[in-house]
Amino acid sequence: MRWGAGAPWAAARRPIACAGAASWLARRAALQFSRDLDVQYKTAFVLAHKLREALAAETAELMLSNTVEVDGAYFGGHVRQANLKADRVDRRLRQNRTDKRRVVVTLRERSGRTLARSFRLESDGIAFARERIVEGGGVAADDLRHWDVLASSFTMERIDHSEAYSLDGAHTNLAESYFARLRRMIRGQHHRVEAAKLHAYAAHAGWLEDHRRQSNGELADRLMRSVLEAPVSGIWSGYWQRVA
Repeated sequence: MRWGAGAPWAAARRPIACAGAASWLARRAALQFSRDLDVQYKTAFVLAHKLREALAAETAELMLSNTVEVDGAYFGGHVRQANLKADRVDRRLRQNRTDKRRVVVTLRERSGRTLARSFRLESDGIAFARERIVEGGGVAADDLRHWDVLASSFTMERIDHSEAYSLDGAHTNLAESYFARLRRMIRGQHHRVEAAKLHAYAAHAGWLEDHRRQSNGELADRLMRSVLEAPVSGIWSGYWQRVA
């Protein structure tokens, strides 16, 4: 086991890393995580993101080949309305939105794995789908027009949610289940997620969704294997020294 120089936990002590993995699997926010480990918030924050980075490596090179459900959901960027009605704006207009709003596009393979990535626009996920789904495979999507272009590369299955959530076997219910988990994670535990780090939380939710039928012990073993196989993090090693 690599715990010394050159390991992903070179800057952390072994007991903290082991206890951290077990506690973090209880879906802790960074502040509660720091209380559980009796460490500073900064330490817990970086440790949690190192764990997310390690689990995301499971699917870093994965290609999806079965029928894949493609969908997007927007997160963040809430604009608070003014007190006086006369001062309130139409938040549906682009000029009245904040640049902190992001969309998570998920590719959820039926009887397979879940991939997710964050973008500014849902249509930006088209290239993501082409990159990670085997050409000629099946894709299930809603009736939004920007997914139409995928028909040239994949066998399409479409569902109009204004008519039904599932009809004649066509649905994106697994993708919606993933988004339900991600929304509960952000609203109920983390409360606020930076746009630049949304992809890490999206990958975390996908990992939990994929392994939801495994026990906490099995999840801890899987996570620690990923941690021990991971290289030194180029993003999170020395993070607070760089942003100070």
